[in-house]
Amino acid sequence: MARARTPRSAPVRRSPWRRRIVVTLQILIALAILAVGALAIAVYVARSQLPSFDELKSSPNGQMIRVHAADGSVIVSMGPSYGEWLPYGSIPQVMRDATVAVEDRRFYSHPGVDPLGIARSVMVRYERGRWIQGGSTITQQLARNVFLNNQKKFGRKFREWILALALERKFSKEQVLELYLNKVYYGGGAYGIDAASRKFFGHGAERLSLAEAAVIAGLVKAPSNYSPTADAQAAVGRAGVVLDSMVRYGAITQSQADDANPRSLALAPEPRQNSARYFTDWALPQLDTLIDETEAPLDVWTTLDLGMQRDADAAVRANAPAGAQGALVSLDRDGAVKAMVGGKDYVASIYNRATQAQRQPGSAFKLFVYLAALEAGHKPEDTIVDEPVTIDGWSPRNDSRRNSGQVTLRTAFAYSLNTVAAKLGQEVGFTTVADMARRFGITTPVNTHPSMVLGTSDVRLIDMTRAFASVANKGVAITPYGITKVTANGQTIYTHEVDRSHVLVAPYVAAQMTDLLQTAVNTGTGRAAQIGRPVAGKTGTTSSSKDGWFLGFSSGLTTGVWMGRDDARPISGLHGGTAPARAFAAFMKPATASRPIEQFETQVTLPEWQLEPDEETYFGQPDNGGMMVDEDGNPIPQQSRDEEQQQQDDGTVQPAIPTQPQQQLDDLIDRVTGHDQPGADRREERRDDRRDPALPGRQPSARDDRRDFAPATRQPLQRPLQDDRPIQ
Repeated sequence: MARARTPRSAPVRRSPWRRRIVVTLQILIALAILAVGALAIAVYVARSQLPSFDELKSSPNGQMIRVHAADGSVIVSMGPSYGEWLPYGSIPQVMRDATVAVEDRRFYSHPGVDPLGIARSVMVRYERGRWIQGGSTITQQLARNVFLNNQKKFGRKFREWILALALERKFSKEQVLELYLNKVYYGGGAYGIDAASRKFFGHGAERLSLAEAAVIAGLVKAPSNYSPTADAQAAVGRAGVVLDSMVRYGAITQSQADDANPRSLALAPEPRQNSARYFTDWALPQLDTLIDETEAPLDVWTTLDLGMQRDADAAVRANAPAGAQGALVSLDRDGAVKAMVGGKDYVASIYNRATQAQRQPGSAFKLFVYLAALEAGHKPEDTIVDEPVTIDGWSPRNDSRRNSGQVTLRTAFAYSLNTVAAKLGQEVGFTTVADMARRFGITTPVNTHPSMVLGTSDVRLIDMTRAFASVANKGVAITPYGITKVTANGQTIYTHEVDRSHVLVAPYVAAQMTDLLQTAVNTGTGRAAQIGRPVAGKTGTTSSSKDGWFLGFSSGLTTGVWMGRDDARPISGLHGGTAPARAFAAFMKPATASRPIEQFETQVTLPEWQLEPDEETYFGQPDNGGMMVDEDGNPIPQQSRDEEQQQQDDGTVQPAIPTQPQQQLDDLIDRVTGHDQPGADRREERRDDRRDPALPGRQPSARDDRRDFAPATRQPLQRPLQDDRPIQ
């Protein structure tokens, strides 16, 4: 009998998704193993390429630059400031604990990268919608400061992780912390705790107290924002955060934290800055276009005459009206800047009104109107009728409110007749006048409305001074310069060469213009600028006495002066022929005293004696006060004198600062202090600090970033500074 077969059970079919998940996990594990292997190889390679500990100790953090005046004396030194290198055992325990507590609490337990810190950073990023915390360890910060820059990119962050892991494989925790505390940037140009301690407290880091250590440890996050010399209140608040972190870390007790009182600390005050810094702030950014050297220490030799600079500073301070600012630029016959004052007080305001401010020049702009007329064939003796005129609905008036009939161009220029300037502008073409201004170096936009002949386009003082210097140079272009040569390690890498090849107008046109200019000083609106030797120049006053100008030249020296309020409010009694002309004379008398007297090629020819001078000659009325116009040349209602008087006060409101010159200066300082490589994320903080403290909404600036430490008397740390002077 046949045996019955036992039926086989059907094979169990596996889910395809399960198979895919298993394969995916296997692939991920394999990739993870490969990634770990690649990471280990990368760390090993990086470790083998790292410098030795001694090499890292001696590596520089930035480029040193010493700026010399014309006589060779050092005006200012820029770049990193270093103190004594402190071995790990000499670093105070409170300084080590404060740094670890606030910067990297798990420093002694992680391998160089802290996974918990990274996770916390990602969580905060998710909650806030932007990166608030970077999760960087002390070792990562050291790697970034020494080897990398601070670009916020993942590729840079990954290299930072590799280097941090390599550093911890090659050096001990003590060596890493020693390198960090001796090389990290603490603001004010100070690298390392000893330089910071000497800068802010006037003694070496080995004597740091708990409160002082807390202040310095708190600077690393944002050296400019928390600098005690810039914002004492912010520094104290940050020090409190450090002390609280030390309590949580277990380094100190709550009682010790309470006893530490950062507000009672004594600060070593910063040295006062003088007006020569306006010049260096203008000249040094030009290095980027003159040389390629970015590492070797540099000596920069400049044109600045310190004696002239002192006289210029004194002239501006003594003559600028209360509540007004003043600026002065003086050029030698080859364009060398001998003196530059950008304001009455560099400490109170670093805004350079000589090179950055754009203001209406008033009748000083008539230089270009008459140059165009002379080039078109007119002569100083030519006659023209001073009569009412209307051009495209615009009717200028003379300051005397009357017309004198037929006058010579010399008379019209000497007494700054507005109707004549308008008729000349219409004759030669307003576009021609604008082209003449640009030809002579005006770099700001020039409008071509009829009122432009009265100086309604904004200009810079240095550009106007350059234009007058080119007239003094017989029509050959003058280019202002401040750097004569640059040396690196004793080798000259740049020498300035004067270009005398650009002829702007024929020599006879420049001579005729000089004829008119010297008449204006001898008998016209600029008589207050006389200095006992031949002088040629021109006044300028804008509507409602908002700006006063005088520009002129004598004995090969051309000087321009501007005065006015930063907020462009009227200033009672300010006119080009008064305070600016007096400041010009006060500066030029000593400045030309050692120079031979030079006669102009044209003899002084007096204007028509029968013509009564206009009111500005006697009373200093505005050159274009007859008709007020806006920036486009359109007439605007004249403001009543009562309203103007109500606006007079001693307050100062800073104008918006052009970004380009400041951007160049910030980039230079970042490069000099090494912030374009390590610590570049603090560039924006330092850039903000460069803005003027008088700007609305700004805290006082941390201009200590551009100063050297100098021991001085000590002052209590009690309140935020309102400027860079020590706290009183």
